[in-house]
Amino acid sequence: MSVREALRRAPMVNDVPGLRLLRVGDGWDLVRTPAEVGFPALAHLRATGTAIGPVLYDGPNERLYYAIDTGTAGRWDDLPVRHLTTDSWLVAPGMERIDDWFGGWCELPDDETLTDADALRAALQHPYVATALETVR
Repeated sequence: MSVREALRRAPMVNDVPGLRLLRVGDGWDLVRTPAEVGFPALAHLRATGTAIGPVLYDGPNERLYYAIDTGTAGRWDDLPVRHLTTDSWLVAPGMERIDDWFGGWCELPDDETLTDADALRAALQHPYVATALETVR
């Protein structure tokens, strides 16, 4: 099921309009990055024409969440990212909620496109992204 479809079906969080509770690990996983690393990686993926799946910007916590295929846990050990999979949950805005404070969806394809884990890893290791990465570590 696509992230977009999961958003449509997800329950509201504490009856707050626009906020949904998404179950992770059911067709897709997430990679959480600090925003100062995630945005340059997103720019790199866009510049190289890589297919990009859903990417959520969490403004209050300054993080990006990339939707990727399940089964990539071992690929992230040496990077300051967190892999979220089965038994993880994400509070996310619905498609109707986007604002400057909260953040929102940077990418939300209409289909089941996910970001390729190897392409995301390569983007996170690209030299200009690695410079930002050093400030996070």
